[in-house]
Amino acid sequence: MLSPNWLLLQLGIHINLLQLVHGLISIPRYLKDLIQFKKNYRGSLGLFPCLHDWYEEAGIAKGEYFWQDLYVAQRIFKNHPVRHVDIGSRIDGFIAHVASFREVEVFDIRPLKSSIPNVVFRQVDLMNPTFSLSNYCDSLSCLHALEHFGLERYGDPINPEGHIVGLQKMAELLQLKGLFYLSVPIGREKVEFNGHRIIDPLYLLEVTTNLGLILDKFAYVDRNDTLVESTTPNHDMKQLSKLPYSPGIFTFIKQA
Repeated sequence: MLSPNWLLLQLGIHINLLQLVHGLISIPRYLKDLIQFKKNYRGSLGLFPCLHDWYEEAGIAKGEYFWQDLYVAQRIFKNHPVRHVDIGSRIDGFIAHVASFREVEVFDIRPLKSSIPNVVFRQVDLMNPTFSLSNYCDSLSCLHALEHFGLERYGDPINPEGHIVGLQKMAELLQLKGLFYLSVPIGREKVEFNGHRIIDPLYLLEVTTNLGLILDKFAYVDRNDTLVESTTPNHDMKQLSKLPYSPGIFTFIKQA
């Protein structure tokens, strides 16, 4: 069941009740500080109230995107591939991480107007039957993007098997012995149209194995917002496949 706040966000209306309360109770403190500051200040003074920072931590270091972006970027830095290609991951998160230390090629169905140092962009629809690019790179990533394939959320054609088509094209892109970093929502198989799919991790493992992609590492973000690198992947995937939703991060090696 979607929350009313989610529906409001889709209409461009954002209401944060906690921020509203913090803002209201912070007004007296702001006015007190302003009066105290003005007593000993004689320069030009404007007003720019920031009423929420008293209640915030030093920064945001949590959430599945934070953990996956950091984890995979660190792996790429350590493995130092010749050519890394990314499919549809966040430009302002993961891609920015990787571009800080190396060049990365980005394939996305949507356009990118910005010119970014160390980012080579190509507007590509992997689900287009005419797209074919084999043995192109020795390192590949797709973080929180595959689950959208075939749902027309980003302009791609409707296809209930879109995620399978996407995986096939990604496997073709990768060279033998190449590394593939993939993150998707995992749990009980379900489509939440047109937002995303939740994919059974055991089924995903079956599909990737048939494509010649062998699991090297598996990690996930648990309920305590902690990144867990699994030492028993099959056992953990079996348990996670029974849950409604978990962020899963897979590292595959192309063996065939």
